[in-house]
Amino acid sequence: MGNLSKGRYALFISDRSGLAYPYTEMVKEWNGARVHTSEYEPKQPQLEPKPYTADPQGLPHPRPARTEFPTTDFLPKNPFTMTSASTQVSVSFPFSDYKTGDSIRFYDVKSPVGGVAVSTLQLQTTLNGDITATDISITLTDSSAFPSQGYIVIEKINAVSGLFENETIFYNGNAGNVLSNCVRGTAAPFRGQTPKNTPASAHSNEAKVYGAYTVTMVPTVVPQAGQPSTVTQNNSFTFNLISAASSTETGGGFQCLAGPVNDRA
Repeated sequence: MGNLSKGRYALFISDRSGLAYPYTEMVKEWNGARVHTSEYEPKQPQLEPKPYTADPQGLPHPRPARTEFPTTDFLPKNPFTMTSASTQVSVSFPFSDYKTGDSIRFYDVKSPVGGVAVSTLQLQTTLNGDITATDISITLTDSSAFPSQGYIVIEKINAVSGLFENETIFYNGNAGNVLSNCVRGTAAPFRGQTPKNTPASAHSNEAKVYGAYTVTMVPTVVPQAGQPSTVTQNNSFTFNLISAASSTETGGGFQCLAGPVNDRA
């Protein structure tokens, strides 16, 4: 085939309009159509969208999620209020986030309140005799202040590792210093959640034993700006003793602690 003319004096027919234009002003569109420069249309970007994938969610070097074990809280100064001849104890603790039915253990109570001994508030005693991992009756040195039903924790420290291996136990009866119908290796509710169960194990005579009280939250209606005009807060809770207080008094001292039955979960 011979050489082709450059078409300097030729015309061409536009594929779009059908009009004649100078041949040298012809351009080719993305679809192959040959049109005049005045008719040229670039390819619509939406005809070739960029591929998009889902946003990545996985992270490099992940670590498994874990639930932190419950910890103790500082109570306000002189948190305990006793009423003469009443077994009910009121405890001030704003914004505690405790829930009705929680089992609360008290620590570091500084002084008796209303004739109620520190050991009664803290519910501390010892085992009276060895127990195996399957015993369902547990004899204590003194269980007279412990509720008729509830949770205890028996402190145990591994002689080799030095780590705590405490056991939380639920008991259904308390008479004559004997806790009966025990459920071994369990866990007590705290802030509406129940931690993982503790392992049942054998314990030695005179091992430390701590108890807890089941609390009831006391709602308080507090005014606030805006709507709603009031908000309900649980700024205190109550629990019941076995024996009534001998006098009306508020006390307990500074930096008393409250927390879960087992603070070494």
